[in-house]
Amino acid sequence: MPAPSPVLARLHAARKSYGNVLALDALDLQLHGGQVLALLGANGAGKSTAVGLLLGLLAPDAGEVSVMGGSPHALEVRRQCGVMLQSAGIPERLKVGELLELTRSYYPNPRSVADCVAMAGLEGLLDRRYGKLSGGQQRRVQFAIAICGRPRVLFLDEPTTGLDIEARQKLWQAIRELVAEGSAVLLTTHYLEEAEALADRVAVVDRGRLVAEGSVGEIRARVSQRRIRCIT
Repeated sequence: MPAPSPVLARLHAARKSYGNVLALDALDLQLHGGQVLALLGANGAGKSTAVGLLLGLLAPDAGEVSVMGGSPHALEVRRQCGVMLQSAGIPERLKVGELLELTRSYYPNPRSVADCVAMAGLEGLLDRRYGKLSGGQQRRVQFAIAICGRPRVLFLDEPTTGLDIEARQKLWQAIRELVAEGSAVLLTTHYLEEAEALADRVAVVDRGRLVAEGSVGEIRARVSQRRIRCIT
């Protein structure tokens, strides 16, 4: 039997409230090396809060958060993580090549610029200013920044929003390469075909609680399917 993949990040009984609003209610999650975990749920279900806890951007009210066996605030842990959030405060006047060089300087063993360009599909964009790029091009730059440090744990919060089909498929291929290298990937998405294409495991969150977890096939088997016929 193959050895079980290591747990590189986890939430255990994590609770988080914003005033009177309970965002996470004793949530358990595990990210395994060499796997993609797709986190699904409606807007406001708690997905972004879970990501914020694992990144150390938020503190839990109760429960445990562990990344690479330590605190997400530790420098040695942060150097092994990559992140692509829905919004990014990236200086618009810097060129793409300058952004990559700056971000690479934060890591002890970064990917080469050429590898980042190839994986994110940035050919011909290195001398362009970030603020002059289209929305889809900016998302590709954000992905390149997220992977340039060779992260062992990668957080992707709706990474393909705004991408065309070709760019989306290229990003999917890059994610598969990272997983093959042993990285753990947490993917939040509203695209069910994206979860089906990439995820080894799916976790469904509703009102801050984990309501289902398993493979794509297992989750699909739990959902009753109906055919609706409309005549007009």
